[in-house]
Amino acid sequence: MRQNNPDGHRHWPVFAKPLCGEVSDRDRLGLPDRYLPSALDEDQKKWFSDLRHESLSELLRILPSAQLPLAGRLVAGNLLGALGDPRIRTDQPDMISIEGGRVEIGLAKTQVEEIMREYQGLGLEKEWIEKECPRFQTQLRPYGLARYPVTNEEFRIFLIDTGYPEIPTSWTFRRFPAERSNHPVYTVSAEAADTYASWLATRTGRAFRLPSEAEWEWAAAGPEGREFPWGDTFAPDLANTAETGLFTTSPVGVFVGGESVFGISDLAGNVEEYVADEYGPYPEGTFIADHLVKIQGRYRVARGGSFARFRDLARTRRRHGHNPKSTTYAMGFRLAESH
Repeated sequence: MRQNNPDGHRHWPVFAKPLCGEVSDRDRLGLPDRYLPSALDEDQKKWFSDLRHESLSELLRILPSAQLPLAGRLVAGNLLGALGDPRIRTDQPDMISIEGGRVEIGLAKTQVEEIMREYQGLGLEKEWIEKECPRFQTQLRPYGLARYPVTNEEFRIFLIDTGYPEIPTSWTFRRFPAERSNHPVYTVSAEAADTYASWLATRTGRAFRLPSEAEWEWAAAGPEGREFPWGDTFAPDLANTAETGLFTTSPVGVFVGGESVFGISDLAGNVEEYVADEYGPYPEGTFIADHLVKIQGRYRVARGGSFARFRDLARTRRRHGHNPKSTTYAMGFRLAESH
């Protein structure tokens, strides 16, 4: 393995073989054997000095500004979380309406080799990409999709209101991470995500649920069938993936410019997002018994990649899921709503 950082500080390892089987989490992420300071962490320290006295209204104003560098937006988002982020409304999540209709999702079989070449060096197995085939049309009813994934603060309210016993393992010593209140909740099960959606639907009288795979992909890729929510070229400043070098969650909505054509944030990176579907072949596709099938049989599909996964998982067509044998799977979710 060699390290290649094209812009001087991003995390850009190259792997010589597929990353499956008995691989340590450190090796899976291409991390060094010793501590190395992060340029992004150092930049955030500087921005904290500049922004720590700003008002809540000013933080809200500057957060979506593309003129503010990523380190500044990360600090602004974290300060908002400490002050009480008004963007996070448990009973009234910010939902984006999507028209639906006859849509096309999936990957054409003729593109598999192209994808393997494009992402060479990321340890991919060809069958992981073949799960995305074939490209097909399906009918979607009008629906809503949340602008942001469900946050720690929202999940905290759910736990208090219901007494639900599953506490995210990312909450160290089972305590609420107040400093990450407006970060996506992660290390939850698909069942917990379903239960949250049902709870909020009952609590509000609205038809909240998890999105289907097709709804999620259409919201991310849009009519143009984009490779990433923002376009066809990967950029580490537009999504919180391993390439960004943050290696933790980020406040929702700080990766300005990474939104989909519908204006939805964090569909690439930050946390992986469960959808409503279990893994199965697409119409006229082939069932692929990949490593997740071999480990656990049936599994819930997740989409979008995370801070602990590389850019190939951030592709809009990539189908994935939880691997219980690894701690690098940051499983979260976002809400859909039937219209």
